[in-house]
Amino acid sequence: MYKIAFVIPWYGEGIPGGAEMELREVAGHLQHAGMDIEILTTCVRSFNSDWNENYYSSGTAFVYNIPIRRFPVRQRDTRTFDRINSKLMRGKQISVKEEQQFLQEMINSPLLYEYIESHESNYDLFVFIPYMFGTTFHGVLSCPEKAVMIPCFHDEAYAYMRMFRQTYVNIRGMIFNSVPEMQLANKLYDLQNVAQLCVGIGMDTEISGNPDAFREKYGINKPFVLYAGRKDSGKNVDTLIKYFSEYHKRVRSELQLVLIGGGDIDIPSDIKDKVFDLGFVDTQDKYDAQSAALLLCQPSKNESFSLVIMESWLCGRPVLVHNDCAVTKDFTKRSEGGLYFKDYFEFEGCLNWMQGYPEKADLMGQNGRQFVLRNFDWDVVVRRYKAFFKELIEG
Repeated sequence: MYKIAFVIPWYGEGIPGGAEMELREVAGHLQHAGMDIEILTTCVRSFNSDWNENYYSSGTAFVYNIPIRRFPVRQRDTRTFDRINSKLMRGKQISVKEEQQFLQEMINSPLLYEYIESHESNYDLFVFIPYMFGTTFHGVLSCPEKAVMIPCFHDEAYAYMRMFRQTYVNIRGMIFNSVPEMQLANKLYDLQNVAQLCVGIGMDTEISGNPDAFREKYGINKPFVLYAGRKDSGKNVDTLIKYFSEYHKRVRSELQLVLIGGGDIDIPSDIKDKVFDLGFVDTQDKYDAQSAALLLCQPSKNESFSLVIMESWLCGRPVLVHNDCAVTKDFTKRSEGGLYFKDYFEFEGCLNWMQGYPEKADLMGQNGRQFVLRNFDWDVVVRRYKAFFKELIEG
């Protein structure tokens, strides 16, 4: 039985975030499939916490029935880090010295790296997620021959850093969530000697929704577009609101907009009676909403996967995504499960088409469902993970 250590900057119950959720699901399903799984992490609580604070005690604990080893973090110069990070977030190039400072002053745990080096022989592989944190960069340097990465790459300034491009070409393997992510990685990095797997994130394919239950509970009986996720500009929700407002200025329609998830966003006065911001809802209510919607709109331009798109398809409804997000557009095209828009007029055209051809919209939803079942059912994903790990360990 293989022993696999997953390494992540923080880990605990109820932590939001794509990488944290992905690790929680992957680790749990691999353990259930018979693999010996541990998680190595720091004592920091979460991404939004103070990276200098050891919130958890160091040592071993169990979270979701998986052993967790936590290590204290090194105290960091936040002012230097924030200055350099601000430049990267604005897409500016930084010097080699600044890259070194960035990686030195972000979240790090020297005791974690010492543990990896001194206990390397106890593990078959170390799997790091995601790519841009100190725990991944310095952890990889501690065990390059046994290092595998789930990078969660985006086309962003961090991915172009020289030190990442020099270091990550020497690891054993990379596991990608989508074809565009794999293509981006191979464009930026020389990965000809790195084993690669494109597998995505597994899904509970037994989910289903009750559209009538949603309409009755929330009193939303007219056709609606659904957005499910964090409501902030980083997810491009402001564009969705803007376009939806313009749509009602130009088109006579009963179409409404339902928002689910955390965060606050201003709703223009002219569409306040057509927009329902439900905030956080129960998981089953979310599935019911997805089943009741005309479509799910995922306007984000920067995704490495999208669970809500997969959920919408499992609930039988099509999706509308942004043309500038390579990942969601690729999923939509390969599945034939929806449409994509570049500007307002394409957005308007997509909404009109979905309403004008309901049978074809239903077919798109079913196409998406079959796509998820073929590619992201947990049985499929676990088999591919196990085969890949076996290849790396025994090959």
